[in-house]
Amino acid sequence: MAGRRRGRGSNVQQQAPQSQRGGPRKALREPAAFAKSTGCESDVQHEKLTIAQARRGTPAHRPVRVYADGIFDLFHSGHARALMQAKNVFPNTYLIVGVCSDELTHKFKGYTVMTEDERYDALRHCRYVDEVVRDAPWTLTTEFLQKHKIDFVAHDDIPYTSAGSEDVYKHIKEAGMFVATQRTEGISTSDLITRIVRDYDIYVRRNLQRGYTARELNVGFINENKYRLQNQVDKMKETVRTVEEKSKHFVYRVEEKSQDLIHKWEEKSREFIFNFLELFGPDGAWHAIQERSGRMLQALSPYSSPRGSPSSSPTRRRSVSPDSSPTSASPPSPSPPSSPSSPSSPSSSKKEKGTRSFPKSASTHSRHAQ
Repeated sequence: MAGRRRGRGSNVQQQAPQSQRGGPRKALREPAAFAKSTGCESDVQHEKLTIAQARRGTPAHRPVRVYADGIFDLFHSGHARALMQAKNVFPNTYLIVGVCSDELTHKFKGYTVMTEDERYDALRHCRYVDEVVRDAPWTLTTEFLQKHKIDFVAHDDIPYTSAGSEDVYKHIKEAGMFVATQRTEGISTSDLITRIVRDYDIYVRRNLQRGYTARELNVGFINENKYRLQNQVDKMKETVRTVEEKSKHFVYRVEEKSQDLIHKWEEKSREFIFNFLELFGPDGAWHAIQERSGRMLQALSPYSSPRGSPSSSPTRRRSVSPDSSPTSASPPSPSPPSSPSSPSSPSSSKKEKGTRSFPKSASTHSRHAQ
């Protein structure tokens, strides 16, 4: 960008340094410079401007030098927004920021959280700031404005009562050198300090947890132990809350798993009952297997009657006595009648026994014959 600008202009004498032209401060890679104690030493002619002229972008050979001052303690977004408005109030602006010292601030406003060096350095690293004036005056004088060649002063339009004056910017407004900026509601240094004071115990406990000692925090022995006990109680509560959340999650998972198991069990039970009925039902495969196995057993081993039942055996009807001969086919001769009064002789009883045992031997013989 700088190269292109040098190539455009043919009149080198009218070009001011880049910081004076209001261009980017070395591409915003370095912090803003501190103002010299002797003031602005630019060789460019500095004539007085009106607000209308500055808004039109004149003069073309130099930027409009705008000054904004303040305490800037606990530098926050409200400060940055005010400086952004001051930087963009005119098309070509060189923003100078004055920061009051600790001595003046403690005398006229009150004690600060940050030291003056910390506040100076915070302003140097704001992207809208081109130059920082250290130990800025509480009330702006004509000598100070001429020393730094200030064209306009930027601040919010609310009258700033301090140092025995109803408005320290009254003479600036009367001279036509004042440009107003808007305050950012909801954020200020006083608001931040109020939050810390309101929640003092919380921040003390926080810093004790982070390793700060009670002496560094200006906390007594009793309060230190009280805060440490409160920290332990909070840890216990957090542990209980964590365990409770984990237990709820575990119960939810168990319920979900149990529902899945019940659903799967129902499906498997239906499948088991269907398979059981298909196998052991009236028309099932088990009865068909039993019938086939029975037929196979009957084919392999024919049915035989148990012992002691001569009338039921078919073999006994077909068997032939071994004592019989082919001639025995003729009808037997009639035996002489026995007297009814004579008792049965032993020989007859033996014959009867022999005839009773005959079927057994015949049946045995028939089995052997088979």
